[in-house]
Amino acid sequence: MNRFVPNCKTLRNRMLSEIGVKKVEDLFTHIPEQVRMKGLLNLPAAMSEMELVREYSRLACTNTSAGLVCFRGAGSYDHFIPAAVDSILTRSEFFTAYTPYQAEVSQGTLQAIFEYQTMIARLCGTEAANAGMYDGASATAEAALMAMRVTGVDRVLVAGSLNPSYREVIETYLVPGGFQINEIPFGPDGLLDPDAARALMQGGAAAIMLQSPNYFGLVENIALASETARAGNALLVVVADPISLGVIKAPGALGADIVVGDGQPLGIPMGYGGPYAGFLATSTAHLRKMPGRIIGRTEDRAGNVGFVMTLQTREQHIRREKATSNICTNQALMALANAVYLSLTGEAGFREIASQCYHKAHYLEAGLVKAGARRIFSAPFVREFALRLPGDAFEIEARLVSAGFLPGLPVPGLGNDAMLFAVTEKRTREEMDAFIGAVSKACGEVR
Repeated sequence: MNRFVPNCKTLRNRMLSEIGVKKVEDLFTHIPEQVRMKGLLNLPAAMSEMELVREYSRLACTNTSAGLVCFRGAGSYDHFIPAAVDSILTRSEFFTAYTPYQAEVSQGTLQAIFEYQTMIARLCGTEAANAGMYDGASATAEAALMAMRVTGVDRVLVAGSLNPSYREVIETYLVPGGFQINEIPFGPDGLLDPDAARALMQGGAAAIMLQSPNYFGLVENIALASETARAGNALLVVVADPISLGVIKAPGALGADIVVGDGQPLGIPMGYGGPYAGFLATSTAHLRKMPGRIIGRTEDRAGNVGFVMTLQTREQHIRREKATSNICTNQALMALANAVYLSLTGEAGFREIASQCYHKAHYLEAGLVKAGARRIFSAPFVREFALRLPGDAFEIEARLVSAGFLPGLPVPGLGNDAMLFAVTEKRTREEMDAFIGAVSKACGEVR
C-alpha cells in the first residue's frame, strides 16, 4: 500500500509518539488554517508500476511506432519486468563482476549466487541447484549427459512434446558422442504416451526427458512418468517453466530427479533470443555428477559466515576426464536478474503473476474458440495453448502483424492451420478482446 514509504504503520506510530504528536497531520499545525489543504487531492487513483509503465507506453505510441502486442511464447515470454531489476543489475559491483575465483574478495557476488541457488531449488522442489547454465536448451542437454553419468547408460528417451529447439540442442550434444536418443510419441491428448514410454524403456535408458507444461502448453503427468522411469532404473528429467510453478506442483515433489529450464520469464527481456540463463536443480545424491558450480555457505574459525565455491566440476579445475562439463561460466548477471525478480515479487506476488497468466490464457482461449478457432488438445494448460484456425496459420499471422499484433506461433507439425498462443500477466482484457476481433477478421479474409 505504501511502496515508497519504507516504514510500516506501527513504526510510524512509534516515531509520532516519540516526538509527542498523535498523527502526521499534527506536524502541519503551524500552517494557517485558511490556507491549509483539507481533504484529498483531486487526483486519480494510484497505479501499480506495471499499470504506470503501460500508460506511459501508450502515450509513447502516439508519437512513434512501438512494438506489437505480443501473444507469442514457445520458449520466450513477454512478462513485465520491474524497473528495480535493471537498476540493481547495472550497479558496478554486479555489472562488471567476473567469475568469483577469489572468494575472499567476492563475498557479495557469491552470496547473490547462493541466494539464487536457494530460490531455484525451492521453486523446483529439489534439494539443491547449481549456479546457473547458459540457457534452458543447453541445461536440458547437460541434464541428459548428467543422467548418463549417474546411470552408466548411454541412451535417453525424449518426449515428442519437448520444445523442438531444445531437442536440436540435445542432438548437438549427444549425437557426436555416439549416444542414443529415442523419441516417445505424444498421444491424441498432446501428452506423453505412457504405453509407448514403457515399451521403449525395455531397451534400457538413462532418463525419460519430459517438458511440463510441454511445448503445447499442456501439463504432463510427472508422477506417472516418474514411476515409468523408476521401473526401468532410469532418472526423470523435467523441463519446467518457472512461472507455471506458481500454480502447479513442483516437479521435484512429483518425482523428478533433475529439473531444468530457462530463467528468461524471471526478469530477463525477450531480447532476440538472449542472453538468457538456464537453471539445473537436483538431489544432493547427484551433486557430484552435476555440471557447473555450487556456491556454499560456511563459517570461519571465528564463527563469521562466509560464502565459498563449494564444487567446481569443469575441466579447468579438475582433471579433464573427471570434468562433468565444459561450461565455462554461469550466466551470473542473468541469474542475478532471476534472484532480484523473485525477491521483488515475493511468494504471494509470484503466485499472483502465475495465476493471472493462467486465467488470462483461459479467457483468450475461450474467446478465440467462440470466434471460430478449434481446440486441438483437451489436457489442462497454464498460459500457452494450441488451436486450429479456419485458414492457413502463416497467412493469418501476416494479417495480424499488419493489424499491430504479434500472434501465436504457427506449428506446421500439427497442421497448416495450427497456431500456438501464449498470454502473460501484461495482457489486458482490452488487448485480448481486440486481438480476438482481429483474429476473427483475419480468419474471415483468408477462408
